[in-house]
Amino acid sequence: MAASLSTHVLDTGQGAPARGVQVELFRGTELLAEGSTGEDGRIAELAAALAPGRYRLVFHPPSAYFRRVELELELAEGHHHVPLLVSPYSCASYRGS
Repeated sequence: MAASLSTHVLDTGQGAPARGVQVELFRGTELLAEGSTGEDGRIAELAAALAPGRYRLVFHPPSAYFRRVELELELAEGHHHVPLLVSPYSCASYRGS
């Protein structure tokens, strides 16, 4: 079974989904997938049929302070949802469902 990945970005400073946020997925230095969040702040399927392993998820959020937020993930088989919550001077992420 393969791994798949979705994401969304919430602008907690505005209290709304973050639209148009560029997101990239890398394995090592290879760019595997990229996209921008929609009106609801989501990318429903950033990548599918991924081999389990280590990946980097890179966000370019709407923040005057955080120009780039990079997460290193260890993906196992199955679906993974990784949200990013961002405000002008803080950010957080968690494993979603």
